[in-house]
Amino acid sequence: MKIAIDAMGGDHAPKEIVLGAMKAIETFNDLEITLVGNEAKIREFLSNEERISIIHTEMKIEGDEEPVRAVRRKKDASMVLMAQEVKEGRADACISAGNTGALMTAGLFVVGRIKGIDRPALTPTLPTIDGQGFILLDVGANVDAKPEHLLQYAIMGSIYAEKVRGITRPKVGLLNVGTEDGKGNELTKSAFQLLSSADLHFIGNVEARDLLDGVADVVVTDGFTGNVALKTIEGTALSVFSMLKTALTSNLQSKLAAAVLKPKLKELKNKMDYSEHGGAGLFGLSAPVIKAHGSSDATAIFSAIRQTREMVEHDVSGTIRKIVENQS
Repeated sequence: MKIAIDAMGGDHAPKEIVLGAMKAIETFNDLEITLVGNEAKIREFLSNEERISIIHTEMKIEGDEEPVRAVRRKKDASMVLMAQEVKEGRADACISAGNTGALMTAGLFVVGRIKGIDRPALTPTLPTIDGQGFILLDVGANVDAKPEHLLQYAIMGSIYAEKVRGITRPKVGLLNVGTEDGKGNELTKSAFQLLSSADLHFIGNVEARDLLDGVADVVVTDGFTGNVALKTIEGTALSVFSMLKTALTSNLQSKLAAAVLKPKLKELKNKMDYSEHGGAGLFGLSAPVIKAHGSSDATAIFSAIRQTREMVEHDVSGTIRKIVENQS
């Protein structure tokens, strides 16, 4: 199995990318990794070259560049060359922690979309209180959506939850402003009808306040709403931990309490850590394309590689393709 990685994408590239890749090689004997980026900078941190190769380029796409223009003009950028490895069959999947819009553009224009999928969906796995997590799609690949797009998201999410996360008949929920049938706008009302008649374990509408309680294994929504929900969850988690830190370091008494609580607080933080769940998959493309978080450290990159490996191993893209073909 071969995975191509954009070694120059993300806030801590290439160091954390290289460290995560080496950890993955040590863990998975069936894995080969191609790092795409500045070879001299990559080799500063590469102490084990077993089953790791490098494609050299000095060009990369910056985080503030306009995605479509950057992908079209920078043909030799690390992210574009990474996607090209997948397109030409030299890699089974690819990962980048770089510019999200550029990765979606490279995924669409270089890797290519599965025939029958109207719009790919950006799909992270988010933590829940019980530690199981749930997947949310779409969180920004497309701002707008039609009811049939939400149905496709539900199908793709169910396949991933079953094949990769090992959930038998995953519960699918539709993000809405209330749980009652008939709630919401025209999009959610129409999508509710489509999801109700589909061959899915559809549990109906779910509210944002119940997401972290694990109300569903797969939650579908349009990209605008999904992105707002995602950033609200991320922001709330960061704020809560920041307030806890302030409260537990305010005086000697609270510092003593913090020392006692430290193991449990660390356990809680790990449970809510996005890095344990990998990256956000671009579902609907002809091969797995994973967007790692921009601030990913080596642990997060390793988790993204593990996630990508499982997607290839369970042929998630192929399964989506077969189901879509059977429906058409």
